Amino acid sequence: MDFVNSLDTDMSLAIFSCLDDPSDLVRASAVSRSWRQFVIKYSFSKNLCLKLFHRLNSVDRVIEISNDRNEESSEAGSSSLMDTRVLEREHRVYALLARGCTSSPIQSCIADAIIASSTDNFPAESILNTLEERDRIGGTPSYWSSTGQHKTSVPETLLYKLKGDLCVITDFSIQPFQAYFQPGVPIYSSHYVRFRLGHQSKSSQDKKGEPGKIPVENDYVWTYTSQEFPVAQENRLQNFKLPEPVMCIGGYMLIEFLGRVQTQEVDGLYYICVAHVRVMGRSLAKSFEVVNPDDSGKFGLKVVSYSDPQELDEMEAEAGQSPFRPMRNLEQLLNFLHRHPLDVEYVWPESDEEDAESDEEV
Repeated sequence: MDFVNSLDTDMSLAIFSCLDDPSDLVRASAVSRSWRQFVIKYSFSKNLCLKLFHRLNSVDRVIEISNDRNEESSEAGSSSLMDTRVLEREHRVYALLARGCTSSPIQSCIADAIIASSTDNFPAESILNTLEERDRIGGTPSYWSSTGQHKTSVPETLLYKLKGDLCVITDFSIQPFQAYFQPGVPIYSSHYVRFRLGHQSKSSQDKKGEPGKIPVENDYVWTYTSQEFPVAQENRLQNFKLPEPVMCIGGYMLIEFLGRVQTQEVDGLYYICVAHVRVMGRSLAKSFEVVNPDDSGKFGLKVVSYSDPQELDEMEAEAGQSPFRPMRNLEQLLNFLHRHPLDVEYVWPESDEEDAESDEEV
């Protein structure tokens, strides 16, 4: 017996509302035509996404790419929400989103290091070094260092680009740097660390200036701010797990280091140094893009592919990828050369006579 056709609507809604797993909801919509129509009509996939991540309430339009004409279809929510095509589109989009948010593999989500609030010795102590898991490469220290300060209260920030416009972040890890080459091998940690997630503001523009010195506070809208986590003054990768997974909308992350604890013997100033930063979560870059986020938090959700992200990852792995990131600018090039010096040996002629003999032979 099909209970959807036999029971009243409120009872059927109560039954389907018990399905809190996206896979179960997809299976239920495939049982029969009446079940599918019921799931679509009452937007169960969308409601499940909003239940999992309330920030998705900021979606003001859904954009889907037509497989046939490769054109953007009409936007959901712009006219009649009761239109069957609109409801079916929302069902497809939010079912894909719910599945990606809950079942995609958890992996590293940092794509690039953008800028630091200060850098003591550029490019040797650049923020780019924090992408490297090792604290030394071929005997050369690898870390980011702030400039020195007399006051312990001066904060520092590191800005990163994530692998996708939409990422579900589960935890962060920070490894303070231990200066093994200084007397007493001090560890330059901070008292606390805090994380922000968000997107670029509409008013932000490209700025020119000295790398590592550009302020970023007014160029981004932070839609999530974590609690302050205490940092141990220890040379190890310290993990900070969020109370619940957080949806990053816009693909940018700011790490704030609060409170300085270690002075440098040579100048008596307080520094913060970081060897490695890691962010773990689920990237939805292969399936979705965020379109025109505004300063109020509203944005368009665009589907770029309905293909299984895991299958795409496997295809990329089989094709093989370069171990080196594309170099964004001069800062990356200088830092790369600093960490990977070229060992080139030139053999000089032993005498001018050898040069003369070589010329005669030619």
